[in-house]
Amino acid sequence: MRFAVLARTLYPMNSNPIQLPAAATISDVERDTGVAKETLRVWERRYDFPQPKRDSFGERVYPFEQVQKLRMIKRLIDLGYRPGKVIQFDMATLQALAEKAADRRGPARPQHPELHTYMELCRSLDAHALRRRLSQALMVMGVKNFVIDLMAPLTAAVGDAWACGQFAVYEEHLVSESLQAVMHSAVFALPQANHLHPSPRPRILLTTLPQERHSLGLLMAEALFAAEGAQCISLGVQTPLPDIVEAARSQQVDVVALSFSSAMNTRQVTDSLKQLHARLPETVELWVGGGNAALRRRPPPQVRILDLHEIGAHLEDWRRSRAS
Repeated sequence: MRFAVLARTLYPMNSNPIQLPAAATISDVERDTGVAKETLRVWERRYDFPQPKRDSFGERVYPFEQVQKLRMIKRLIDLGYRPGKVIQFDMATLQALAEKAADRRGPARPQHPELHTYMELCRSLDAHALRRRLSQALMVMGVKNFVIDLMAPLTAAVGDAWACGQFAVYEEHLVSESLQAVMHSAVFALPQANHLHPSPRPRILLTTLPQERHSLGLLMAEALFAAEGAQCISLGVQTPLPDIVEAARSQQVDVVALSFSSAMNTRQVTDSLKQLHARLPETVELWVGGGNAALRRRPPPQVRILDLHEIGAHLEDWRRSRAS
């Protein structure tokens, strides 16, 4: 099994301590944390953190511990904190602040009663058991309830654990692969749109921008769109903006739907949405969702912001507006 080989690599039989990941370049850190390169340099000068080392070519490289702290700082910024207020705190203090801020916001919907059980399965890294349990829940709950009541909060909990350093990068990847496998199966098993609705439109093109490599949000949205009778065309992740525009034209879609995780730089999100809206045909709407802070602050007015549990209502609004 792939996991067994990976486990032997990370946990050798001689029980030597696990080595931390190699230092990251500034581009790696930007992709990992969503903090722009320019911002990292400003923080370095203004706050004396991060404190990168230099490689043999004189380029910045960031130790693992600093990247981990930067993830937490970015998470707190998304929760409303200013960098100057939190950047000097240690990891324990940062994590306590993040948990306190999350408690103040409170859950938008009741959590699945077995969420803790699923998180323990994630931590055990037993991918087979996790997939089996999720597949069973999918059969019992149905696609819409599964995505909204279990998959979305579980994905958020795993992301929070990764940001807090409770999951290593490889552990988060293993869990994500399991979740993606279940979601791909769920989407594949849905009936074709024309069997669900007399008019299967809208035709929806789903993807992410090149800076966004996370796919779980996109898969959950696709499952909900398809369950509501929309016709979905998925390009997967990291599609260049000109290709999105060309695909929207050639496939004659009604909507382009994008997903943005909290890891993507907020300025890039806002700028990319403005550029994409300007280049899409006037008849094509732009719908976006995800946990990125840019979607909660000042998104472009021409963009429709979606929560997963509102997808059905948005589709009905779209159909009514076209019928009138």
